[in-house]
Amino acid sequence: MFSIAFLLALLACSVTGLPVEVRNSPITLPMTRRLAFPNLTDLLRHDEARLAAFGAYSTHDRRDADILPHPVVPLKHADLGNAFSDYTVNVEIGNSPTSYNLIVNTASAITWVGAGLPYLSQTGVNTQQPVEVHYAYGSFRGTIFQDKFSLGGRLTIPWMPIGVASTSQGITADGVLGIGPRLLGLDTLQNFPGQTIPTITECLIVQHIIAQPVVGIFFQPLVQNRVDNGEISFGGTNPKRWNNPLTYTDVTTIPPAARYWGIEQMVTFGNVVILPDTTGIVDSGCTFLYLAIDAYERYRAVTGGILNPANGLLQISLQQYTQLDDLKFHIGTRVLKLVPNAQIWPRFLNYSINGGNDDIFLIVKSLATPTGSGIDFVNGYPFLQRFYTVYDSNLGRIGFARTLYTDDQTN
Repeated sequence: MFSIAFLLALLACSVTGLPVEVRNSPITLPMTRRLAFPNLTDLLRHDEARLAAFGAYSTHDRRDADILPHPVVPLKHADLGNAFSDYTVNVEIGNSPTSYNLIVNTASAITWVGAGLPYLSQTGVNTQQPVEVHYAYGSFRGTIFQDKFSLGGRLTIPWMPIGVASTSQGITADGVLGIGPRLLGLDTLQNFPGQTIPTITECLIVQHIIAQPVVGIFFQPLVQNRVDNGEISFGGTNPKRWNNPLTYTDVTTIPPAARYWGIEQMVTFGNVVILPDTTGIVDSGCTFLYLAIDAYERYRAVTGGILNPANGLLQISLQQYTQLDDLKFHIGTRVLKLVPNAQIWPRFLNYSINGGNDDIFLIVKSLATPTGSGIDFVNGYPFLQRFYTVYDSNLGRIGFARTLYTDDQTN
């Protein structure tokens, strides 16, 4: 019987060889966008549930309550991506491989299958170790298996711990590819609550498949009818997808943001400090960009946005849009700018949020807590689709770089 002790022993393996900057990746895979069109209520509840799982809350309870027909509660059935789209990759499991479509999730450390297509491999070894993971709006319960795991048919891990679900809810793909920090796996092994299982990045390192514990992610802004607009690289970055410079900032040590891909940043608009230097998280699963309530109020004031009662978003006129300044994120030594077009909701999706074709809505929303509450911002999907991001689990840092689409005018 395959020993869980060996599985846990991998965690003690040290990772050596730490270049200042990783340029080449041994494997780069396309990510497929799955575009969904939920109603407005589900959209708001989706982000509310995810924020609650992080220990942060939006202001639905007081600011948006009048636009929701029911109280905001975590969804029982929702995808792991943001409310309008998620990204999946194709993997193969077993010696006579079965293909699975897994949601890429930066806020989970566990990789598992069985939500859609069941686990069919005849070569997997059952460790007899029960595992259970609860997301903000879904869960799975099952057992850890060891099996051959291939990413897109191009990169093969001979040994990989995989969760195999006996029951699951809220997941519409075949499972999840977790690339979050290892600490997110705490309390998931039922017989070893203080331990974690190796992440996919750790397995790639320990088995000498990649040289660096680095994952690079690229998103392109949403465009109608375009599905192949994402990319994930293991072991480094794809320099064709980003422009110099690529700069890094340390992952914060301040809880609760430290449990996730948390960073420290300051946000300005023109010469106005919207959010002082504080902690928050980077998360592709949030549909909007969130700021502490006092920062949101300052942003509302400088943009002139008026809360639209039909959808709870700030709305501006065309004239106000032409006068909109860049929203600047001061992260480490770098200033990353969201141009005016990056601050607005894609107008081809206005119908899904009770808006007219030519209405202009801002994608910045409010948390329910003031600055200093632990998670004072969430740089969600609107931010990540404008910058290349690099997740270095060994050095505990996140890298950012501009892309060809940073200043795109598609919205």
